[in-house]
Amino acid sequence: MDMLMGDQIAAARLRDWRKLAQGLHTRFLINDFGTGARLVVAVGVAGDAFGHHPTVSIGKGYVDLKLVTADAIYREDDGTEHVVEWVTQLDIDLARRISDIAAEHGVEADPAAVSHIELGLDTARSATIAPVWAALLTGRADSQGRGTPGDEIRDATGRVPNLWFGDADEQEGHGQRFHVEVYVAAEEAERRIAAVVAAGGEVVDDTNAPGLTVFADQDGNRGIVCSDRFANHDDVTSA
Repeated sequence: MDMLMGDQIAAARLRDWRKLAQGLHTRFLINDFGTGARLVVAVGVAGDAFGHHPTVSIGKGYVDLKLVTADAIYREDDGTEHVVEWVTQLDIDLARRISDIAAEHGVEADPAAVSHIELGLDTARSATIAPVWAALLTGRADSQGRGTPGDEIRDATGRVPNLWFGDADEQEGHGQRFHVEVYVAAEEAERRIAAVVAAGGEVVDDTNAPGLTVFADQDGNRGIVCSDRFANHDDVTSA
């Protein structure tokens, strides 16, 4: 199934979901574990009907869900196809059904509360070093790329954060190469950045804001706050 572009996802106007990194995410608030368990069971039945299921995390006061299609199709301009992990229409349709199920259970969503973390590593030799990181992070050589055009490391189970490779000049020396990428809902990004600054951090690059805002801590270590350009289900802009 074809991957969906940002404007297509925004046009779906999903009230309870936000696109963070490759997938759709939400959090449903629960008063007790039993309510969460019953919600998950109902979501599982719906997933069986769709032949597609979310990743689920349940804890005290919340049920977190992630929807993504593992074999979405990305096409280059010349028609070359790649299998990528991304949002498809199947995820949109199931997300709508899950929202209806949550409403039937009297459970409210708080999608802005969800964050998603990935790792970045700047290098001029991603193809050379990627097998080392695939072995370390997942123990599996096929975690490198997983069908995509790049060398990124992606754990099929989702337990290990994705590791992406950014460009670096081999002559630059050995400064900070690793950074943390924190994906948040668009309506949460400004508050998160303000919290970083209030804690002593400094915004060092906001030329790609609101999609990407780079900050540094007091020691110069850098991280990135990332958010999709469409803010919520009421806005339709490019991702």
